[in-house]
Amino acid sequence: MPETTPSQTVGPYLSIGLPWPDGPDVVPAGEPAAIRVHGRVLDGAGEPVPDAMIETWQADAEGRFDHPDDPRGAVASGFRGFGRCPTDTNGGYEIRTIMPGSLPGPAGGTQAPHIDVSVFARGLLHRVVTRIYFEDNDNSGDPVLASVPEERKGTLIATKAGDGYRFDIRLQGEGETVFFDV
Repeated sequence: MPETTPSQTVGPYLSIGLPWPDGPDVVPAGEPAAIRVHGRVLDGAGEPVPDAMIETWQADAEGRFDHPDDPRGAVASGFRGFGRCPTDTNGGYEIRTIMPGSLPGPAGGTQAPHIDVSVFARGLLHRVVTRIYFEDNDNSGDPVLASVPEERKGTLIATKAGDGYRFDIRLQGEGETVFFDV
């Protein structure tokens, strides 16, 4: 009888070629409007995931993208709006960025300021996608947040923490972060 091989997982190969020196810095050091978004990636048992990677994508402070897919037309601001950060041995990550502006929503509505987040980690065959909203913004009219059951909305809200905002990501289990099918 042939010998079986161990099962294969995705990674932890993210650190080989995906991070780059300014990856977690969406804005440069010294940017007066910079905010720090930090937290931990945790598994279903609440243990840190030391080999995950966080990618963020967001609008600028005016709610615009320097990208041809912006429905209002690209704005040549030079703001790339993209960050990428591997987690450390404690599952920690940190992104330096700016507070995004509100975005147009469906049917003429508005989406609250938010940051889109992709999480890549071992055992995930596909990324998981979530959003970061901020506790000190008016999030009440956001159509995406409104679609989330009340008892789970807290998993999408970053809280003020010292010099920035804390946003932990729980991949499964009790307190699992809400992930979106995109």
